[in-house]
Amino acid sequence: MFGWFLQVLLAALAFTCLILKRFCEPPYERRPWLIWFYDTSKQGMGALVIHLANVYLATKFQGDPCTWYIINFLLDSSIGLGIIYVGIRVSQYLSRVRRWEAINFGEYGKPPSVNAWVAQCCLYVLLMVIVKICITLLIQLDFWDDVRDFILSPIVNPKVEVVVVMLVIPFFINALMFWVTDNFLMRRSSRRGHPVDPSLLQRVKVRYRKIKREKRDDSESDVLLSADEELLGTNGSLQQRLPSVMIT
Repeated sequence: MFGWFLQVLLAALAFTCLILKRFCEPPYERRPWLIWFYDTSKQGMGALVIHLANVYLATKFQGDPCTWYIINFLLDSSIGLGIIYVGIRVSQYLSRVRRWEAINFGEYGKPPSVNAWVAQCCLYVLLMVIVKICITLLIQLDFWDDVRDFILSPIVNPKVEVVVVMLVIPFFINALMFWVTDNFLMRRSSRRGHPVDPSLLQRVKVRYRKIKREKRDDSESDVLLSADEELLGTNGSLQQRLPSVMIT
């Protein structure tokens, strides 16, 4: 019972980090609450499946339970994240090539479709199952006890060791995984600033070109005017000289 309570507590704290992450997003990338729920609930479903798998596999594991627990989290946050990233990118590539819009992570259509969310949720759970299979195979290696001893070597007090293994490491790794995975799952906007109305931008360009053309015409008029003034000035000087010549 305590294990279930601990897992629920860790999941709630990690989910709180996702709420904080939403408010830290730029305004032009901040998701509506419904889209945010669709994105984050996939992680919740995946975490539930993984927890049930861990409960089952822990009874089959022959060795130190602390080793199983801590190495699981370390592999989840390294190899597991890599598999999730590759799987999501492959799914997005297939959605573009094959026109399978339902498996394009972060895209749910307009209005958002529950069917798209269900398809992406099932695909994400499948990715988590693949991650768990790979980690279960890797954890059978013999050197993980030495890795566990190296990580916990600075801790002498057994009670502190239990707190670190059961609370501290799982909390930080869970928060990191939820945060990073949410970046994988969410739809990334290509804009890096406030959106600009294309029609307004077009009007600004037209206005700029018009002003530039007017300035160019004014400069040409100034050149012509100065040439005329120079010609008139020359004629005026000639007219002033002619009377003096005629008088002499």
